[in-house]
Amino acid sequence: MRTIKREIVAAIIVSKDGKIFQGMKNPNKGGVYSDCWHIPGGGVDKGETKEQALTREIKEETRMSLSKYKIELLDDKGIGESEKILKDSGEKVLCKMKFTVYKIEIFDKLADEIEIALNDDLEKYIWSDVAELKYRKLTPPSIELFKRLGYL
Repeated sequence: MRTIKREIVAAIIVSKDGKIFQGMKNPNKGGVYSDCWHIPGGGVDKGETKEQALTREIKEETRMSLSKYKIELLDDKGIGESEKILKDSGEKVLCKMKFTVYKIEIFDKLADEIEIALNDDLEKYIWSDVAELKYRKLTPPSIELFKRLGYL
């Protein structure tokens, strides 16, 4: 099996009432960790900055417009690997990932006021209090991230 390396950006999006956005992927559309709750994000394309990739990925997955909110670097120590089926070729590969995670605080809206229109990879979403994270089936990199941040 071929191994690919990906630079991944993701965001902990926090609502005014302190809830964290997470989505779950459609297992039939490929991707990694399809049976786990994710923070939104994805791969950095050639020619993009990490911040541009983050904005694009969140818009693709959720239709959230975050242009008026500050994007703050939170963590760049995460790594992970998972088997993945490439969308364009159907090839099964081992994907080794390096994560850069940002925090975006939506300071003016409660979780249930934020408009979400799932698209691309995600098929469902939740807003969780930090205390609820321990009850969610999280991706292995999210578990490590949330432990480093003191959330778990």
